[in-house]
Amino acid sequence: MYQTICTIAVLLAVSWQTPGRGSQSSASVKGVLLEDLTWVEAEKILTPQTIVVIPLGAAAKEHGPHLKLKNDWLIAEYLKRRVLEKSNVVVAPTISYGFYPAFVEYPGSTTLRLETSRDLFIDVCRSLARHGPKWFYILNTGISTIRALDPAADALREEGILMRYTNLSVTEPVETQIRKEEGGTHADEIETSMMLYIAPESVNMAKAVKDYHPSQGPGGLTQSPKGQGVYSPTGVWGDATLATREKGKMVVEALVAAVLREIEDLRRSAVPGLQSR
Repeated sequence: MYQTICTIAVLLAVSWQTPGRGSQSSASVKGVLLEDLTWVEAEKILTPQTIVVIPLGAAAKEHGPHLKLKNDWLIAEYLKRRVLEKSNVVVAPTISYGFYPAFVEYPGSTTLRLETSRDLFIDVCRSLARHGPKWFYILNTGISTIRALDPAADALREEGILMRYTNLSVTEPVETQIRKEEGGTHADEIETSMMLYIAPESVNMAKAVKDYHPSQGPGGLTQSPKGQGVYSPTGVWGDATLATREKGKMVVEALVAAVLREIEDLRRSAVPGLQSR
């Protein structure tokens, strides 16, 4: 009899699943994937105390000859998994389009208009907020995206919704310690190192190059040596050949720690308009 009871208990423990967590138990994952829920399940977890995390990473944006167009999407998905493991949040579906005007000269690269990208963030947060949540964190993997995130945050604040986002400059102290390239910020030593740590199968180091030219005025990357902006025939700005997995681990772990810290800071923040209530 005792053996039968123990067997049943084990079977129940193995088969139990928390909505939105697939086959992983609550002991290994703290967060919930919104996309895995029914609306009935979503209604129960989208409360005024809920923090909603929205990953943002371009799935079609050039990253030189050695990294995939989906490079930023891979970073966003990786960070999403790390957040799900450690933070009690609801993670919304990843946004794979945004404001990336600096790369449109390179085939496959896409961008939304600034106003479209701004309104996309507003509409997603506003839609979810009507059912309870007032705290939102955009898991941002871009730089130009901040130009759309800032005005979106301002507009949402007027509605009593607090939205914050990742600023990649948070890892600059670590990057300064390990960076060897003379300059650059795109598909370079640092970003390629991150990918060697996050998704090494997506990196072709045999095609990694050094392609660094000083900026020639305002504008994005350009394939024309006489164009405005940053001349880059390869789409790289920096020296990707200097990348290593060890450097990537240092940067990525610093980024993950910063993201988790910022989410908890958000959890302790007062919602606009509710401070005196």
